[in-house]
Amino acid sequence: MIPSDADYRRAVELLRAGELVAIPTETVYGLGADAANPAAVAKIFAAKGRPADHPLIVHLAGHDAVDHWAEAVPDVAWELMESFWPGPLTLILKKQAWVPDAVTGGQDTVGLRVPGHPVALELLRRFAASGGKGAGEHAGIAAPSANRFGRISPTTAAHVAEELGERIPMILDGGPCKVGIESTIVDCSRGEPVVLRPGHIAPEHLEAVLGLRPSIETAQGAPRVSGSLEAHYAPRTPLRLVAGERLLDFLNSQRHRGGVCAVIAHSQPPQAGMPHPWRLLPADPVGYAHDLYGALRDMDHAGADLIVVESLPGDVAWTAVADRLRRAAAGAGQG
Repeated sequence: MIPSDADYRRAVELLRAGELVAIPTETVYGLGADAANPAAVAKIFAAKGRPADHPLIVHLAGHDAVDHWAEAVPDVAWELMESFWPGPLTLILKKQAWVPDAVTGGQDTVGLRVPGHPVALELLRRFAASGGKGAGEHAGIAAPSANRFGRISPTTAAHVAEELGERIPMILDGGPCKVGIESTIVDCSRGEPVVLRPGHIAPEHLEAVLGLRPSIETAQGAPRVSGSLEAHYAPRTPLRLVAGERLLDFLNSQRHRGGVCAVIAHSQPPQAGMPHPWRLLPADPVGYAHDLYGALRDMDHAGADLIVVESLPGDVAWTAVADRLRRAAAGAGQG
């Protein structure tokens, strides 16, 4: 899906007017507003039902805008930018004094990234070139995932419409997201880099650039970052993780009790006559991540009493999707 010139012009006009635009990125769709406009940013929180102290990620058109938003950027951050931007990597840096508290959740840090999606980049370039108020040529778009707070992130424009409907004036359709889960977040504000949210860019990728493998610190702490709440990415249907060797026995026991399950598996195809809705995802972590949120969303609509997900392999390559499923299970069935 390639937006027209008129689509881009309308999106820029809305952003400059302080309105919201849902935008595609390679990770998930974001709910965007002018990051230099606190009143516009407040509309993100209102549309999502998001806590006001929860920080946002600012999306930029390129590296040259970083110094406008962040101060005393360490060499390690520049190394990561050169290696992974544009791409699914967010860096936490000490913010410039002018950056609105609405974006940072009142913290002294800001999350920045250059997305690796041609539609997002074109919009960011046009928005920066429009010469609006605030950051001007270094303008950024604050954009958390375009869904109700705590729910399943959207990976298509149709998912955004389902989640937010008429709460937003425009969805810029860029087709399905390539990665399918949120960006890796690396904190570069406290000395040695620390992974605060795992993602498509894995620790071994970071190690290849840095010469050391950064530690992973996914619990809520300082600084707070997007996606760090214990319950997140969650369907409304209760969700349970079940080991592969126990999966069929568990489903049979649920069936005998009259329960209807919706199943997401990566190693076990459904048996003939299996009455449960069943989604077989790729058995590799990249393919699984790409399909995960769509599968969760479909199974949430399946009319089941319980979503049953086959537990993932324990090796480090599955860290990011395991993180999303753990948080989804913690928040599932609420609301």
